[in-house]
Amino acid sequence: MKHFFKNILLEWTPFVFLVFFISSCRSFIAEPRYIPSGSMLPELQINDRLIIEKFSLRNKSPERGDIVVFNSPFSFDKKLISMRSKPLPKKRYCFLMSFPPVSFIPGLRDQACDAYIKRVVALPGEVVTVNNRGEVLINNQKIFEPYITLNCLEKFINDCGEFENIKVPENHFLVLGDNRANSWDGRYWPGGKFLHKKEIIGKAYLRFWPLDNFGFFKNQDQLE
Repeated sequence: MKHFFKNILLEWTPFVFLVFFISSCRSFIAEPRYIPSGSMLPELQINDRLIIEKFSLRNKSPERGDIVVFNSPFSFDKKLISMRSKPLPKKRYCFLMSFPPVSFIPGLRDQACDAYIKRVVALPGEVVTVNNRGEVLINNQKIFEPYITLNCLEKFINDCGEFENIKVPENHFLVLGDNRANSWDGRYWPGGKFLHKKEIIGKAYLRFWPLDNFGFFKNQDQLE
């Protein structure tokens, strides 16, 4: 019997260590993500696979032009939370739900466990405007956004979530989808337009699939 348990220990120890290592990396260093929607077209295509890097944002804030992954607004927006019929799920529950096949079981998914990916367009202290085309103006100066090819008027969208001259609070950011005609982002969150730094999980670092689009992401931060 003692020999039996010794063999089990020898066989399973490497596996347990590997699981622990992968979970630690996912929690603290980096993690893979896939793109389920077209809100970041054309930069990010549906079903793209990315590596999200978490380490660099521990001691500094994201910059304009960074593509960031953050917690679901359903987990931090006070008005969205007030509409819930049950308490927010625990972090352990959301972590478990992120792994297949559990994540595919109908009825278990909670919107508060989702993660979103958008681009940082305005920084703390800046006065920001979004016009009816989805273009961003910082301190009345339009920023250069070469990643946008789908604005609101081209899609005949009447409501582009436009607003005028709002100051970004301390430790907050305005994050928008590149596909301004089809992105549920800070323009539409009922409890407030801005994302607190603490809600940011990490930033897009590398696209590893599809292979023909393999490459690192570059920051784009310019004003016209």
